[in-house]
Amino acid sequence: MAKIGVFTCWCGENIARNVDVEAVSEAISKLPGVVCSMNYKYMCSEPGQSLIATQIKELGLTGVVVASCSPHMHLKTFRKTAELAGVNPYLVEMANIREQCSWVHGNKEVATAKAIELIGMAVAKVRRNAALEPIKVPVTKRAMVIGAGVAGIQAALDLAAGGVEVILVEREPSVGGKMAGLSETFPTLDCSQCILTPRMVEVGQHPNIKLMTYSEVEKVDGYVGNFKVTVRKKARYVDIAKCTGCGSCWNSCPKKNKIPNTFDYGLGNRGAIYIPFPQAVPARPTIDADNCIRLQSMQKGKELCGICSKGCGSNAINFNDKDEYVEFDVGAIVVATGYKLYSIGKEQENPNIKGYGEYGYGKYKDVVDSLQFERIISASGPTGGEPKRPSDGMTPKTIVFIQCVGSRDNAKGITYCSKICCMYTAKHTMLFKHKVHDGTAHVFYMDIRSGGKMYDEFVRRAIEQDGAQYHRGRVSKIEEITVDGVKKYRCHGADTLAGTPCVVDADMVVLACAMVPSAGVKSLAQKLSVGYNEYGFLSESHPKLRPVETNAAGVFVCGACQGPKDIPETVAQASAAAGKALIMLSQPFLTREPEIATVDEKLCAACGACVKACPYKAISIEEIRDRKGNLVKMTSRVNPGLCMGCGTCVAVCPSKSVDLIGFTDDQVYAQIESLLD
Repeated sequence: MAKIGVFTCWCGENIARNVDVEAVSEAISKLPGVVCSMNYKYMCSEPGQSLIATQIKELGLTGVVVASCSPHMHLKTFRKTAELAGVNPYLVEMANIREQCSWVHGNKEVATAKAIELIGMAVAKVRRNAALEPIKVPVTKRAMVIGAGVAGIQAALDLAAGGVEVILVEREPSVGGKMAGLSETFPTLDCSQCILTPRMVEVGQHPNIKLMTYSEVEKVDGYVGNFKVTVRKKARYVDIAKCTGCGSCWNSCPKKNKIPNTFDYGLGNRGAIYIPFPQAVPARPTIDADNCIRLQSMQKGKELCGICSKGCGSNAINFNDKDEYVEFDVGAIVVATGYKLYSIGKEQENPNIKGYGEYGYGKYKDVVDSLQFERIISASGPTGGEPKRPSDGMTPKTIVFIQCVGSRDNAKGITYCSKICCMYTAKHTMLFKHKVHDGTAHVFYMDIRSGGKMYDEFVRRAIEQDGAQYHRGRVSKIEEITVDGVKKYRCHGADTLAGTPCVVDADMVVLACAMVPSAGVKSLAQKLSVGYNEYGFLSESHPKLRPVETNAAGVFVCGACQGPKDIPETVAQASAAAGKALIMLSQPFLTREPEIATVDEKLCAACGACVKACPYKAISIEEIRDRKGNLVKMTSRVNPGLCMGCGTCVAVCPSKSVDLIGFTDDQVYAQIESLLD
């Protein structure tokens, strides 16, 4: 006979304000099988949990229902309490009467009646719950970090310091990411390279880290603790084990300084064989196959050029190099793929985005984005850190900075705030003033968002000490004009604080474009079975309680692939992701929730509908054979390590041979019937 205890939480006033908890307890006490119905102000507190444990022991409860907030918040808390008191944790259910009652109903009678019904459904379900045991999964003590910007570097170093072998995969020829191209960082204005390059060297030399640059993840199979990842090591045409990095090859290349350098965002040039920047790790060159005379001629059956190979004393050039596919067994995966800037040129990933043609980006050479401006003022940039206009090399005296280009714009861009634009624009005005003492910086902004330690003081410093002129308003149009024989860019804007039009003739214009996920992140997310939002940012499991975990067990996220972030937040989140992975990899076995799909093989027709529908690739069609090896039938089978218990397979199965442990048809029907009584 079931002996169920029901414990209703006030949640301070969150529930009790709109739900009559005393009336709820009284009504629930009359339900069949309920031997205890109590309420308390904070059921998740130590006294509240002690109350539950005491009633379990004194009354010999066989099931527990807690009526409080969302089970996403405290289901594990109450299950742990029950387990310590001697009740199987899977005989505990929660009824959400906060989000689903108190917070959505203003009428107390309606909210109370609904709370009673929801708790009654939970009681009906728990009467049919079965004692379950967690699934044990063996774990491979190796991790993979995808992306080697500052987030990936930090995560890899923390994992390696924890004694875990790390495979660090970076699709560019060098680690470092976007931060490697920055000049200085806010709010301290310390050198980006000084912070990052020692860590780049460390990650390249660490004995626990296998660095795979110029490589991409092609395929991900397996499940938490036992992933099998296929990595495509792209043809570099240079054997980095033989190469000494002497520089003779890139210095002798006929196309030296003739190909736009992607690291400088097209502002500088490089050769067909190159290292991205002097501090690159590994400091070994890569051949650009699309621009190499030898590789292009080989496609036509000829062998032209080859000067770099002739001058290589270590015989490291290999024009016959091919892509190589390498498989790795890993237990955990950390995704740190970073960001790119919102595209304002002619080519858009989203055809519904109109862009900002009125700003002349791509038309006027002196209208640049914020990352291009970083390279212009960087000591390692194409101008050696001297502010020069891309069009004619003139030192600009007046620069207009336009914020929120793409951000917070439903009509042309994206709806969210990119978080760091206010800060790096203030930094840009300072660096410009430090280099051009008689220069003037004008900033057009919507509002200033400087929510961080010493951030608001930093913006104030840009305005009050360095003289940046801030105008609250948008720029509607930029046109090229000539003033006294000098090319200028007339910016037509408005100052809504002054209530007047504002026109500035600038020598350069810098656009603070929105942060968006890196190219290809959606494809990677699908390989990893990780969710993403409408903008392509990877989705965390819970924004407060599980900010670096995903709904794909064993896959963690950090940095700007999850949303716009500054460097301190990115580094903190990378360490958090590494910490979560280390906790998981420190155990000899992983335990997983047993509430997964199960197949009645006698009923299964092996139609494959569940296989196609499963978003986690947890179901496969397999053979059933007798002892003599004869094929008896085909059936679907669930991999308990992969299944996330979403129930999609249950919904699509035409033969009703799939059920979800913990949410069986019998349990669901019982909940429905409780509403009809």
